[in-house]
Amino acid sequence: MRRVLCPVETLYVGQRSRAVLSCALRGPVDAATLSRAFDTVTAEQPTLRTRIVQDGAGYALELLGEAERPRLTVRTGGDEVYQEELNTPLPVGTPLTRAVLASEPGGDRHLLVVSVDHTVTDGHSAITLLNTLWDRYRTLVEDGDAARAAVGAEAEAPATAPEQPVWPTPVSELLPPVDEAETAAYLRRRVAETEGRSVELLPYDTPRQTPATGDEHRIEVCRLLLDADRTERLRKSARAAGVSVHGLIGSALLTVVRRRLGGDGPRVLGCLSPVDLRSRLDPPVPASTMVAAVTTHLHAVEVDTGTDPLALARDLGTHLREAIERGDHFQDMRIMTEVPKHPALQMGTVIVTNMGSVSGPRLPEGTELTDVRLVPAREQYFPQAGRSPLMACVVSFDGRLAVEFPHYTACFSPAFMRELRDDVQAALLAFTETGDEPPVTAAAV
Repeated sequence: MRRVLCPVETLYVGQRSRAVLSCALRGPVDAATLSRAFDTVTAEQPTLRTRIVQDGAGYALELLGEAERPRLTVRTGGDEVYQEELNTPLPVGTPLTRAVLASEPGGDRHLLVVSVDHTVTDGHSAITLLNTLWDRYRTLVEDGDAARAAVGAEAEAPATAPEQPVWPTPVSELLPPVDEAETAAYLRRRVAETEGRSVELLPYDTPRQTPATGDEHRIEVCRLLLDADRTERLRKSARAAGVSVHGLIGSALLTVVRRRLGGDGPRVLGCLSPVDLRSRLDPPVPASTMVAAVTTHLHAVEVDTGTDPLALARDLGTHLREAIERGDHFQDMRIMTEVPKHPALQMGTVIVTNMGSVSGPRLPEGTELTDVRLVPAREQYFPQAGRSPLMACVVSFDGRLAVEFPHYTACFSPAFMRELRDDVQAALLAFTETGDEPPVTAAAV
């Protein structure tokens, strides 16, 4: 059974990007119960039980049989499993979802890593998937025999998926009606803007050469993590200044990149921001629906070494807000299929995927959540290009803001990314520092 991909979804097939969610745990975790919870969640979401197949000139999602559908893999391991999963792709033709539970010897520390192809998810639905999985697990654990009696055999055996799945409608087909001439005019204007103001990209620092044997290039993640107190201070500073936290982060990234470009005078830099469509459709699309429901907004602006960071943050936030008020996000989704012809439409110096403030998983009593992360990853990187946008995935789980910098070591070295992370940290804290606070918590992986 198949569901044809819409033209926008087809773009993700070529990009080969995925969401990698992880949570670190301390305490008891029953692998068999978590496996049942995973089967139940995937049984409810047909797109999680599919692979991508050729369908004429395009592609389709093909439903997997019971023997092929993704199951939770249980293994022994520690933090190294995260790196392994981050560097294990979801190739076309294989299941679009993978889940691994790794437990250290002794069984007190665990790591769950869930990977989902971007063709069938976005940040909001990926986070909802993770939280729903743990909700089901918690119910099974806490209700015990009562829960098993209520759901019958589903509690003792893998959940069986419905034979006739209800496929989610592609978001591009849920957009409000518009005159095609308006969309064509919008495309012409956007192309003209990018042609007249191309943005600069960040040059790679890694020599373009084959790594030594045993030192293969891989995806790594450098992480900036603020504690709850620092995160709240940043939010209060943003409110007091009348700007958004997203604007502050975008400003910090652009000013740091501008300094690394060197030279005098202004440079045209671009901030590419995601725009959630779920909440802006009528009716809204629930975060539990596993589809890609996001478009992008690009703002190109001149940045000098002396640019006021707060003024830049205000400009970024105002430009994004006014674009949404005009309904540009709907037009940006409609013209997304033109991006392969006009790559500059989505070419930002920095890509800031901000999920906002969300709650992390709720676990049974006795099991502690020590960390939770969302990181985007790709199958293909292009060190031969010599430069690229800087990716920054921003999300605040349970009041702690994290900025994740995924990078490929053939492009940006770990040392380069750590220095850049530290510079961004300093730029963010400059909005809040009074000089007597303890140093911020920052971690790199």
